[in-house]
Amino acid sequence: MSSAAVLPTHEDLSDIPRERYHRLLARLSHLSVTHHFDAYGDIDWDATELAIDPTDPRWELPADDPLASTTWYQALPQETRARIGLDRVATMMKTGLDFERVLKRGLLDFADTLPSGSPEFRYAYHEVIEEAQHSLMFQEFVNRTGFQARGLGRLTSLGGRFISTLGRRFPPLFFVFVLGGEEPIDYVQRKVLRSERELHPLLERVMYIHVVEEARHLSFAQSYLRTRVPSLGRFAKARLAIGAPVILAVMARMMLRPSRQLAREHGIPARVLRDAYRGNREQRAETIASIRRVRRLCEDLGLLTGGYARLWRALGLDDAA
Repeated sequence: MSSAAVLPTHEDLSDIPRERYHRLLARLSHLSVTHHFDAYGDIDWDATELAIDPTDPRWELPADDPLASTTWYQALPQETRARIGLDRVATMMKTGLDFERVLKRGLLDFADTLPSGSPEFRYAYHEVIEEAQHSLMFQEFVNRTGFQARGLGRLTSLGGRFISTLGRRFPPLFFVFVLGGEEPIDYVQRKVLRSERELHPLLERVMYIHVVEEARHLSFAQSYLRTRVPSLGRFAKARLAIGAPVILAVMARMMLRPSRQLAREHGIPARVLRDAYRGNREQRAETIASIRRVRRLCEDLGLLTGGYARLWRALGLDDAA
């Protein structure tokens, strides 16, 4: 059976009173015990069918990728197109690893603020464990590509250290950051797994494991925000309303566009990237679609009223735009 046929659905969290919230956390914690994956126990990295051949045409960018649709990419030799596609995957996984490092730090700081008996404590630690397995899985994949992917740059890494402290200082904004990093990747991976495109089996396995466990992480972050934000004071809500679209704009673009390293390594002209991503209406629509669930959450929480809505439009995150 194709992994696409058994992808978990997202929780419907439009209405989540505290009693249901506690039941949800208990269920998520139980699933982390009964339906979890090990980076090495659940992937046979040395299996012949999972070996990585950089010239394998299955690594080529999908037809709906903005870069794949450019005449520059289409004119490249098949082996080069495959190598670019493989290096793009490796870069995304390295970026995901760096993101998850920030996430784990923040979750541990968040858990440190919780009183004994808090239902969030157990699940936060389950998520840290699962994210650690994802990091092992991503790094092993990167190692086997032979591409020295860098992931986040130095300045972004420094920003990540600040973000992780929000787990202790201002958890609501930290969990918006969590959604900002996880939702775009979840959107892309689900789209790929549901497509009819033939995938390399190693990529399919890694993506499937990630999607299954991230469905729980996304449910936790959304449910936490739905239960905590309504009780925030006016100033705290203003901080959240301003910080949310800024974080989402940065994270969505970082997760969905090629890195500078990839552009340098393969000599991708600046004009090609500009036409493919900055001036591409379809790509803009995809970026908005990748965070639509988070935007709807923010709207439900009253974070898109008045001038805050104008900030979303200015950052290119408004559906109407």
